[in-house]
Amino acid sequence: MAKKEKKVQENQKPIDALEWNPKTEVGRKVKAQEIKNIDEILDNGLTILEPEIVDILLPNLKTELLLIGQSKGKFGGGQRRVFRQTQKKTSEGNKPHFAAFAVVGDENGHVGIGYGKSRETVPAREKAMRNAKLNIIKIRRGCGSWQCSCGEAHSIPFAVESKCGSAVIKIMPAPKGKGLCTEKECQKMLEIAGIRDVWSKTKGQTKVKTNLIVACFDAMKKLSSTRIHERHYKNLGIVEGSIIKQEELKNEDDIEEPSEDDMITTIKKNVEKQENEDKKESPKKKENQEEKKETKK
Repeated sequence: MAKKEKKVQENQKPIDALEWNPKTEVGRKVKAQEIKNIDEILDNGLTILEPEIVDILLPNLKTELLLIGQSKGKFGGGQRRVFRQTQKKTSEGNKPHFAAFAVVGDENGHVGIGYGKSRETVPAREKAMRNAKLNIIKIRRGCGSWQCSCGEAHSIPFAVESKCGSAVIKIMPAPKGKGLCTEKECQKMLEIAGIRDVWSKTKGQTKVKTNLIVACFDAMKKLSSTRIHERHYKNLGIVEGSIIKQEELKNEDDIEEPSEDDMITTIKKNVEKQENEDKKESPKKKENQEEKKETKK
């Protein structure tokens, strides 16, 4: 089931900004290109109420469904699946419900999770993906491992611990090349957030994946809510949000820095404009001076 669901996600059509009619003020600013970066929304504490905002501001967004359920099998040994099924006993019969957990991120410092529940599988999946886009956050990355201290943002800057229900998870920075040494579903969340190396410890009832997923997301929230002194930013290589690639910086430099010939031509044009304006204003000044003399007489 999980493989089938991934194929459906890849075949989804991108949203057309012209056909989208925003209903909130933030959405109108995004469509009018007054807001061009999602960090402007997150830093100012604005709420995202429309998933189309995230689709436009983060075009390279990746979605993935987490394995929180289990199919039926002998002695409870069924295969892991995307949907968690529950049912209610009534006089009319059984009423099944399906729940799903989705993760959204750009693999560059932004991540969000969403929970959806419905009587059918497809609406539950769509609700989870929509809620994940509305709950997107910005995280901090860095190199807080004493074994590495490379100054690159491949891990987390410091250890973080969080709890949900009986599930407790502690995420710790790891040296470069170690990988994501944690539970499989938490691996997906950290990887889609842009974290590459991490150690972790878990306690409690971790078989219930829903509590463990929420605890891992709360731990990533603490990375950005913890106060840090300014001197630690350079020492730990802390980066908030996305990292600009070198290729993008080169393109920006090519656009912003004009050549010497262009600068000389622009200066000459400005000088010529000023000279022409002075010539036009000079006869008017003479006439004004003559009028002032006559009035004094």
